[in-house]
Amino acid sequence: VDSTPACEPESDIYMRFMKSHKCYDIVPTSSKLVVFDTALQVKKAFFALVANGVRAAPLWDTEKQSFVGMLTITDFIIILHRYYKSPMVQIYELEEHKLETWRGGWVYLQATFKPLVNISPDASLFDAVYTLIKNKIHRLPVIDPVTGNALYILTHKRILKFLQLFVCEMPKPAFMKQTLGELGIGTYNQIAFIHPDTPIIKALNIFVERRVSALPVVDESGKVVDIYSKFDVINLAAEKTYNNLDITVTQALKHRSQYFEGVMKCHKLETLETIVDRIVKAEVHRLVVVDERSSIEGIISLSDILQALVLSPAGIDAQQH
Repeated sequence: VDSTPACEPESDIYMRFMKSHKCYDIVPTSSKLVVFDTALQVKKAFFALVANGVRAAPLWDTEKQSFVGMLTITDFIIILHRYYKSPMVQIYELEEHKLETWRGGWVYLQATFKPLVNISPDASLFDAVYTLIKNKIHRLPVIDPVTGNALYILTHKRILKFLQLFVCEMPKPAFMKQTLGELGIGTYNQIAFIHPDTPIIKALNIFVERRVSALPVVDESGKVVDIYSKFDVINLAAEKTYNNLDITVTQALKHRSQYFEGVMKCHKLETLETIVDRIVKAEVHRLVVVDERSSIEGIISLSDILQALVLSPAGIDAQQH
């Protein structure tokens, strides 16, 4: 017997919404998709990401006539982390290698042994959410199984924004009115962070070793004053300053200080509804959870939110290893 009162919307309403929409529904009528051939020079590929204002590109192998992986900012970080010696020494691997040499010769690169994770336009958005979170990836290429063409790159951000468009028309499940503290969503222990005077190379090492996508910048009093994300690293390519990684995070972030509105934060006492609203409006990938003194308590990411809205109500935890 169903014991929920008739007025109480079911907690799996967002899951059902995701199951009833296809990936195709979310693909914009026109959008920019940049594809790189694996014969392209590594350095040119990263400059091309910057020039086109994109964060990732599917890699096409002409011999295999198929997509074999994705080139993302993480690859740029991994190269810098692995080969940087000092400001005086050029990074040969970045200057000379082609993508195929770099990908083929490098054991750690995600795509070397794993087939490219992708999704069909006919798959449900629920499958897309599950695939992104389970594989711990941030970009999911939508590839047409018939033509083999890449149509679009799906992200957590795009999916949550799509859900938010329809949320006002749907009844709100009770958990939306619960606080972050009550729901326990996010990461609250061993948060990786840096200081304003941390050298960039150290931040890159933390990205690689801790496998996080952003580092809150905390001042000497413990206050969160900024955030350095993987995306910010691409500016090193844009400004061609990747040969000196001994500069501090503060110096590296100078370029954005004129329009940077500050770190997007939240508190444990705020409701999930408020938090979803804030993260979608701000178009960020995460919020830093702080206490009343603005000291860091945790991080809540888009994948935490999608897990909570879509997967948890169905009893699925794709975030488990």
